[in-house]
Amino acid sequence: MRLVVVSNRVPSPRAGEKAAAGGLAVALRDALRERGGLWFGWSGGVSETPERTPRTIVHGQIAYEQVDLTAIDRQEYYLGFANRVLWPSMHYRLGLTEFSRDDFAGYLRVNRMLAESLAQRLRSDDIIWIHDYHLLPFASVLRELGVKNRIGYFHHIPWPPIEVFGAIPAGRHLLEAMGAYDLVGLQTATDAGNLVRGLIETTGAAMDRRGRLRMAGRTVRVDAFPIGIDVDDFRRFADRASGLRLVRQMAQSLGDRRLVIGVDRLDYSKGIVERIEAFERFLVANPQQRGRSILLQITPESRAEVPEYAELGQRIDQAVGRINGAHGGLDWTPVRFVKRAFSRPVLAGLYRHAAVGLVTPMRDGMNLVAKEYVAAQDPADPGVLVLSRFAGAARQMPDALIVNPFDKSEVAEAIQTALCLPLEERRERHARLVAGLEARDVSWWAGSYLAALSRARRRAKPKLRTVARSEADRFAAA
Repeated sequence: MRLVVVSNRVPSPRAGEKAAAGGLAVALRDALRERGGLWFGWSGGVSETPERTPRTIVHGQIAYEQVDLTAIDRQEYYLGFANRVLWPSMHYRLGLTEFSRDDFAGYLRVNRMLAESLAQRLRSDDIIWIHDYHLLPFASVLRELGVKNRIGYFHHIPWPPIEVFGAIPAGRHLLEAMGAYDLVGLQTATDAGNLVRGLIETTGAAMDRRGRLRMAGRTVRVDAFPIGIDVDDFRRFADRASGLRLVRQMAQSLGDRRLVIGVDRLDYSKGIVERIEAFERFLVANPQQRGRSILLQITPESRAEVPEYAELGQRIDQAVGRINGAHGGLDWTPVRFVKRAFSRPVLAGLYRHAAVGLVTPMRDGMNLVAKEYVAAQDPADPGVLVLSRFAGAARQMPDALIVNPFDKSEVAEAIQTALCLPLEERRERHARLVAGLEARDVSWWAGSYLAALSRARRRAKPKLRTVARSEADRFAAA
């Protein structure tokens, strides 16, 4: 039985460990590395006349199959509907959504093209695992094409209440398309509950005695499967990181100063500006920390073509410049802001040196940086995690210092508390956090999800409403 993973982006195996911290790509690579199988999706490349036959790269037990998109596909499917409608609305930011019928038609068109390409490669006993918001209607196309395999979907970002998701003009169509899946996994029970209520109120789905939904003749299970990391792998990275040049340079530049670290890709959901301003409040409220503490914020740029991201980058630059100008000196720069990605070994080494891990998104599905920071710590002298209550990880990591990221003063106080925690309390908190991470690591996540998908019962003659072609045609013609 082969595992077939489908995601928006399929990274090149030659990229090795070069990746932004956490995230879908790292988790899927870890899961597939254990089981082997096929990883299918967009290459990230654009071609005016793309070859729809995927390029295949075999690396170890994984076959990577990548398809290019056209420029208009990328604009409408990826930059348009996925990132200007679904991403902000899923993060409760309806004011940032910008719906276009052309973009929605492009989103459905690309889902159809990818599904048709994959369907030609499927075996009858394959288990298909679709990932994330770019591909919500993917299974509905596969069902239309006659695919009877078990198909699961995992949603890596938050799922908002129907009062938010229902504001999307295409929301009903996407919810109806979810009926094509056998199992839908989300990060938290709250996210799962939001989706279940949306399906019941919008599509007429009904809950059976076993907690499964009946939708248009099919049975769909919706449940929470919080994603984990490879704890041992990341711990090994941290143990060996002292030999890495970049890590040595950072340690030398710190001297006896305490390091506070934040690592996020550039995104308005991460609360980066608010975090930097909270660090300023910490300095103002604790003048004894001036010259003794440094915030290192690592933020690789992403989605530069989306105006909101370019504007966010400018706001961060302005905040960093203002704070360093107002509080820095000849021998001390309070905020170091780096706009590049680092390999996982380097990040592990930087985490190991950080007295405080500052993970304060305004809204996040899980946030694997929080877990990686804890895994990288020296158990004999661990740092302290300050974690947003609005990250899914907060449900699993109550021994972190949990904060409201909208309250900058509360975050500032938590930084000071973290720096002053006695060693014994830090060790106890860290031990409990690590035990939780080990109990629900990436192997547990993938194993428990796939076991549930393998048990999923299918119903004959499903009566699915086909959305991928009919809705694309309607929106394109409107």
